[in-house]
Amino acid sequence: MADRNTIMVSQRPPRSPTHGGEFLRKLHEHAPNSSQLVGFLTLVVSGAILLFLTGLTMTATVLGLIFFTPLILISSPIWVPVGIVLFIAISGFLSVCGFGVGSVAAASWIYRYFSGMHPVGSDRVDYARSRIVDTASHVKDYAREYGGYLHNKVKDAAPGA
Repeated sequence: MADRNTIMVSQRPPRSPTHGGEFLRKLHEHAPNSSQLVGFLTLVVSGAILLFLTGLTMTATVLGLIFFTPLILISSPIWVPVGIVLFIAISGFLSVCGFGVGSVAAASWIYRYFSGMHPVGSDRVDYARSRIVDTASHVKDYAREYGGYLHNKVKDAAPGA
């Protein structure tokens, strides 16, 4: 039996001492530092708390629906018209507020533009205005030339006219 143990030991390949040290060195290089570990633990604890609260919320919602569904169904002829009226009133109020904010913003921009304060986008307005003026002058010149051409054609067609 002693011969067997010696044979088994002698059959194992010898370990290289640098291979194990290299693995431990690489493992040590990639190990997280304490701030990363605290951040990970904070993430795990926060996630667990939020998961628990999500489950609690879903449970409360389902139980609330189970208990209050009969009351909601019985009183639905009252709640549907009230809900529609409230929806229309709230959407109208929010629309008026939105249009009011838009109007105030537009008036403020126009005041700053005409005061010479150069608000955002005023350069594009000036460019558009110059393009409109240039196009209008080109159309005017073209109309004069074309109008003169037609006037001469009329004289050619009817010399006495």
